[in-house]
Amino acid sequence: MAVHSVPPHLLDRARGLAAQGGRRILGVTGAPGAGKSTFAGHLVAALNAASPAGPLAVLVPMDGFHLAGRELERLGRAGRKGAPDTFDAAGYAALLTRLRAPEADTTVWAPDFDRAVEEPVAGSLPVDPGVPLVVTEGNYLLHDGGHWARVRPLLDEVWYLEADPAVRVRRLVDRHVRFGKDRGDAERWVRGSDERNARLVARDRDRADLVITAG
Repeated sequence: MAVHSVPPHLLDRARGLAAQGGRRILGVTGAPGAGKSTFAGHLVAALNAASPAGPLAVLVPMDGFHLAGRELERLGRAGRKGAPDTFDAAGYAALLTRLRAPEADTTVWAPDFDRAVEEPVAGSLPVDPGVPLVVTEGNYLLHDGGHWARVRPLLDEVWYLEADPAVRVRRLVDRHVRFGKDRGDAERWVRGSDERNARLVARDRDRADLVITAG
């Protein structure tokens, strides 16, 4: 499956979640470079395009809970940015808890991640209480270490996006170059930090409700 398209059976499955009543949360996970952000964005756009009554879904990425760059420097973790302990996992779990039980007339403002500056941005994504489905995407939705263990029980389903390793690595290198890294530095970062994280994510693949093969 190409990440720029969403097959009808996946749209139907997501619509089924949204139709169950109350607020539902769908997670999209996979290794770095698997195409999670693109797929999740197209899924939400397709769901909303086919919903004349109003938005059916909203996207809330896990990456909004990256620790700020200056904190990573202070903690000595800047060279491992993207590893589980470079996120505010407890904060992410707290947001998901809040999103599962929306308050009437109360918009939740979730953080986003700005790749142009490689920093999280608070209060960027409005989640209206009337939207029945939240789609969240990120590397560690199935991870069970520390506060990450609180995440999986808050998700109604988790879909694991699996891409060809060569394609995935190429995407990652190109992404790092696009956002300012020298190609040699980008390749070294991908071989080191990104691939360590990819192996960690892959360990939890079998805990997903659905595995999707991406192009």
